[in-house]
Formats: sequence, structure tokens, C-alpha cells
Amino acid sequence: MLQIYNTLTRQKEIFKPIHPGKISMYVCGITVYDYCHIGHARTSIAFDVMARFLRSQGWDLNFVHNITDIDDKIIRRANELGEKFDALTKRFIDAMHEDERALGILPPSIEPRATEFIGPIIEIVETLIQKGHAYAAKNGDVYYRVTSFDGYGKLSNKNIDELLAGARIEVDEIKEDPRDFVLWKAAKPGEPSWSSPWGEGRPGWHIECSAMAKKCCGDQLDIHGGGADLQFPHHENEIAQSEAANGHSYVNYWMHVAPLRVDGEKMSKSLGNFFTIRDVLAKYHPEVVRFFLITSHYRSPINYSEDSLVEARAGLERFYAALREYVAVPAAELSAISGSQYYAAFVDAMNDDFNTRVALATMYDLVRELNSCEAGSEKATQLASELKALGSILGIFRFDPTEFLQSGAGDQISADEVNALVAERIQAKKDKNYARADEIRKQLTANKIVIEDAKDGTTQWRRE
Repeated sequence: MLQIYNTLTRQKEIFKPIHPGKISMYVCGITVYDYCHIGHARTSIAFDVMARFLRSQGWDLNFVHNITDIDDKIIRRANELGEKFDALTKRFIDAMHEDERALGILPPSIEPRATEFIGPIIEIVETLIQKGHAYAAKNGDVYYRVTSFDGYGKLSNKNIDELLAGARIEVDEIKEDPRDFVLWKAAKPGEPSWSSPWGEGRPGWHIECSAMAKKCCGDQLDIHGGGADLQFPHHENEIAQSEAANGHSYVNYWMHVAPLRVDGEKMSKSLGNFFTIRDVLAKYHPEVVRFFLITSHYRSPINYSEDSLVEARAGLERFYAALREYVAVPAAELSAISGSQYYAAFVDAMNDDFNTRVALATMYDLVRELNSCEAGSEKATQLASELKALGSILGIFRFDPTEFLQSGAGDQISADEVNALVAERIQAKKDKNYARADEIRKQLTANKIVIEDAKDGTTQWRRE
């Protein structure tokens, strides 16, 4: 039975869908003004794993992952680079998709873009004005009247009166209340804009998601998620907008992914510890990065460091080393392993708020039994097939085992060089030139190459 930790109630709850057998899940995506960073990867992979698991269990999932393609940062960056905003966003959307493919992130059911929903955005703003929850200011902006919504602050557990002390009052005091937030921004000279009842302008950030979620999922969602940093003000404002406009609850289960830190500190360009996904993939195998990001529970903060990636590589190697002899074995159909103790334990872990850490522990148990079996036996083949099936739910084991184990980056010795030295060593042993064979082994060891001599005389190698 699926249980989800609900940020709104601050407890785990048994999942009850709005419609039997179906799940609507809306996740806030990227504002595309730059390359995606490793923190984005953590959130995207977390929800990708959730989507994979839910579908594996027979749920009819409508997974919506939006793109914010109009925003202050986008406009500012386009101006800095001297290009049109839509050319900028297209370039970074293409880059985002490349990063996602590298990390094994599957496309969502729907990937809406804010600029495609200007009409629905205007409709919601008009409804909020009619119901007294919003007002048009004298400068052409439209603001949400925060004090009109009794439940404001319930997601982030903030007191609306305490927010007043920290609120920024606009210089010309165009707002009724400094806590009010913008729904529609009047256009400034040279900015992208769309026609509206309040003049030329563009949507505010928060209203974009309310409109896209409504059109793609309906008035009420089963699950809404994103990074923990979005709880306030973004998701709090979404609740206020959508519930005020629709007249009923907006989301049944709120889910938030904990932040990623770098060497114990918050990732920041000013600290020099900011890494794009591309930066990381230039140094580490993409599946090592994915594996690292699922070794912790999605609600647990995770620390990115060199040691963490090395440890993740070692953990993933254990799986690939076990699968090396079973390349031709297909992943098992889940119906065929439904009675397996490992599959049952894996599903129990994932049903417990998507606990990937415990699920992986179950897979390590499976590997231990696989390694204890006679290589190539029927039992070993069945276990290898089951291991591949569980890995596919987590989006791992996408590569040929030998290819993965021999992969590397940076200034390491190339695979061709290793193969040549291995062949020379084999010949040296045949010639009983054991001194040269030992010399080659030492040379390979110095380059972090592990030589594995089998009983039948064959030799395999992998990177340390």
C-alpha cells in the first residue's frame, strides 16, 4: 500500500487517488535561462524514479513537468547576450533535454511551457479579480490580495502577520499590502508582452503553474512536487491562487525534494562550488551521477563531493560486475517475479514514501546471492534477470557491463592502451616472461586498472 509523506500535513499518509487507478502528478520544472545544475538533477531524478515505480505498479500516471520560459531572469539574460528571449529559452531547453537523456530521465507525459498558456493564465486572473482576491494596480500590474485567503501559510507553516515585518514595500506603494504578490506584470519598454484586459504585459511566475496544472491535470491534483526551496513562496502562492479561484482544495499530497549541498555548503556561484550537470558529466559517468542521487531518500539532504561520487561508482560496480556474465539475459517481467522475496522487499521499500535507499539495500542482498551461485546456472540466470528488472525501475543498468566497468574520464589511460598492455601481459605469461608480466600488472595498477584473471586463462579488467 503506497504511503507518501505529505508536506502539508507533515506526516506520511496512505495514498488515496482522486480517480481509482489514476494519478495526476505535477512537478515544477526549470526556469530556462542557463544550463541545469546538479541540484536540478537531484529533483528531476527523484520524480523520474517515482514515475517509473508508479507505472511499474500499474498506475495510470499523468506526469506533468513544466517549463518556465518567461521570467525576469530570462529577459535579463537575453538582454545581456543580445538575443531574443525565445531563442535563448529554446537553446537552454534543448540543453536540458540533452542532460536528461544522459541521466536516463524519461520524458514526462506533458511538458507545458508558460508562454503556451497565456489565455488560461488571464482567465484565472480575471476570476480572482471577480471574486475579490486580486486587484489591478494603477501601474497596470495585477496583484493577489493575500489577506483575502484564510489558509495562506498552511503549506510552509508561516504566520501571515509575521510575514508583514519582512515584506518589502514598493517604492511607490502600488500594492494595497506589501505581502501581496504579482499575478500579471505590466510590460516595460522592449520586454516581451501579451495583450490582456489590463494592457500589454506578461504573467507572474506563480500564476503560470496554477494555469498549467489546471489545464493539464484538472482543478484538483493528486500530487504536486518540486524542490524544498519552492515551498515558500511559490507553492504557497499556488495554493492561494488555485483554491481561491476554484473554490476547493488544490492538491492532496505535496512532495518536496531536499536540497543538495556541495562539500557541506549551499551551492552558490559566489562560493565557487556551483556545478552544472555538464560540468559533472565531463568528469563522471552519467549513471554514477544518477546512482549517487538515488542512494539517499529524496527527503534527506545529500552532500555532493568527490568522495561521494567515488563511493557511488564503487557501489554501482558491484552490480555491473555481477551482471557481466549475463549480458544476453533480459530483464524479467514483473509478473514473473511477483513471488520473489527480493521483489516484495523492493516494492515495500518503494511503497514506503519511495525509499530508494532501502530498495537498493534489497538489491545488494540479491547480488550477494547471485555471486554465491554457480556462474551461468539456472538460479543465477533468474537472479540476474530479476536484478535487471529492479534496476530498470530505478533507471539504472542502462549500459553494457564491460563498457561501464572499463569506462573512465580525465587523464586516465585509454581503453585501447589497457587492452594492448593486457594482450602483451598474456603473451608474456605464455612465454614464461613473468618479470615482464608483473611489470605490466604494476603499470596497470598504478593507472587504477584492476586485472582479473579467470581460472580458464582469460583475463578481464576494470577501472578502480
